[in-house]
Amino acid sequence: MANVHYDDNDIQILSGLDPVRKRPGMYIGSTDGRGLHHLIWEIVDNAIDEALAGYGKEIKVTLNIDGSVTVEDEGRGVPAGINKETGKSSLEVIYSILHAGGKFGQEGGYKVSGGLHGVGGKVVNALSTYFDVTSMRDGEIHHIQFKNGGKVSIEPEILGRTTKTGTIITFKPDPSIFSTVIFNYDTIKERLREGAFLIKGLRMTLIDKKANKTESFQYIKGISEYVNFLNEKKKPLFEVAYLEGGQGQIEVEVALQFVDIYDENIVSFANNVRTKDGGSHEVGFKVGLTRAVNDYARKFNLLKEKEPNLEGMDIRSGLTAIVSVRVEESVLEFESQTKGKLGTPLAKTVVDQVTYDKFTYYLHEHADLAKFIVDKALLNRKAREASRKARDQIRLDKKDKNELNLSGKLSPAQDKNKDINELFLVEGDSAGGSAKGGRDRRFQAILPLRGKVLNTERANQESALQNQEIATMIYTIGADFGDKFDLKKCNYKKVIIMTDADDDGAHIQILLLTFFFRYMRPLIEDGRVYIALPPLFKVTVKGKKPATHYLYTTEELQKLTSKYAKESLIIQRFKGLGEMNAEQLWETTMNPETRTLIKVRIDDLDEAESEVNLLMGDDAARRRTWLENHVSFTLEDDIQIDNL
Repeated sequence: MANVHYDDNDIQILSGLDPVRKRPGMYIGSTDGRGLHHLIWEIVDNAIDEALAGYGKEIKVTLNIDGSVTVEDEGRGVPAGINKETGKSSLEVIYSILHAGGKFGQEGGYKVSGGLHGVGGKVVNALSTYFDVTSMRDGEIHHIQFKNGGKVSIEPEILGRTTKTGTIITFKPDPSIFSTVIFNYDTIKERLREGAFLIKGLRMTLIDKKANKTESFQYIKGISEYVNFLNEKKKPLFEVAYLEGGQGQIEVEVALQFVDIYDENIVSFANNVRTKDGGSHEVGFKVGLTRAVNDYARKFNLLKEKEPNLEGMDIRSGLTAIVSVRVEESVLEFESQTKGKLGTPLAKTVVDQVTYDKFTYYLHEHADLAKFIVDKALLNRKAREASRKARDQIRLDKKDKNELNLSGKLSPAQDKNKDINELFLVEGDSAGGSAKGGRDRRFQAILPLRGKVLNTERANQESALQNQEIATMIYTIGADFGDKFDLKKCNYKKVIIMTDADDDGAHIQILLLTFFFRYMRPLIEDGRVYIALPPLFKVTVKGKKPATHYLYTTEELQKLTSKYAKESLIIQRFKGLGEMNAEQLWETTMNPETRTLIKVRIDDLDEAESEVNLLMGDDAARRRTWLENHVSFTLEDDIQIDNL
């Protein structure tokens, strides 16, 4: 029962950095690995702000042996004099008082900044057991140190004289707040490389003292090289087009290229902060691009007079683009502290106009590219119309669902609660039968799949929707697909891929993941796609202490056989889910209390895009080369399954 007592004495005032420690998710999004790495991004973003302002040519990030991280820049250094409002050193104020900093107001220290809220550094301090700042400014080396969430442990001091400028911050995340405090080298590397792409000539260096390795990134052509990087495992159809311009308080850079796939890949940034949820600048780019292509097509009669304009999605098929804007602080609006979406209305207008003007000129200078884009868009429009018809076929009333052969195939959950229900995609009717018998009917639905699902990386949308298995999955999940996919309409909290533990099963997993990645990506991004992990072996001990063990690897089997060397063992190798009875499948693979599931995540969207296209796309030669360079093929001895 809730406490009914509530009066003035119940009102709490959180001082200093206590609000951050009380609700860390409000400031960094989460306290898992993503939130952990967000600490680095906050400090690096501040260093990048200095580079954007024209100060410094290199930023270094060092992973220290004790688990701490050091970020060093060559900027102006943090002010270290006495703050007139508090009477304290600016070093202490900046890193310990929320919403104090040099990024507020038109007279602030930054014309363009990604750190609008001015809380990044102090958030990192609040969530660290150790936070050390050295600022080189005005010929002096200033220093302050905090511990245990922002408490000053070493008062502001001057360590000596210097001719350098810049800031060095070392912090160690608090393990009582984060579920993990182990940083991922590759995740940090990708972020630093991204930053180097976005600022021409800026060097980003990553040092790992544990592994004793160092990598640096520097790109003279900026985002044009970024597009080349994203497309290096794809087949570009034309050279990268680079557009730039601006108006008033907003500067715009765009680089784009068409490749031989159906999907578009637009990556956007605002003040060098990746806006993974898009925003006004991304909308402006799409509008400007669509206007430019349609106006060109009309002018040169590539579109007939009575034909409707081409739609943006038809034009952008196969497009890779980087959209980067730099917005003055006075008009910059992010929709959260994690800065996932740009909200500045003016950005839409400016990016639209710059894209339209510059790309129109580019099309006139590259008539072959212009004709290709228009011809491809016309084909895409025909395919989209066919897809619309297929989509309408999928949206059948319940009375017509037999047209999709759903009756007798899908075994639905009895409960209609979308917040707990699970859908198992099961390989084959045999395994489907065991799964149907072993499931908890209240919240688990079973959908057997016949054969291998279509490879949606090689098929266009029309062909994909005509595939019976894909159409059935779309209907069953109930949230549509592609740009119309609506996570709120999804019928299941978990979609679990359950296949045999063999090569064919692994292939089916990959085909299904490719489908979800291309047509239902929000399902993965929201953490709803899982892979079931069925056991490989059942071992029965027949000695004095009889027992049954389910094992998932050959290593586990070897350990167990060594342990029971003197006992009588019966070892059964499960070659497929169909060999397990309903009770065994429930106990090992489907029971939420005993099963093991692998959650599918996208940690690096650029890398995922590239790898899916490489491994599942049409270019067999590139795939073969990659496999030869990355996979060691060996022949392993078969495990002998005997009664020991």
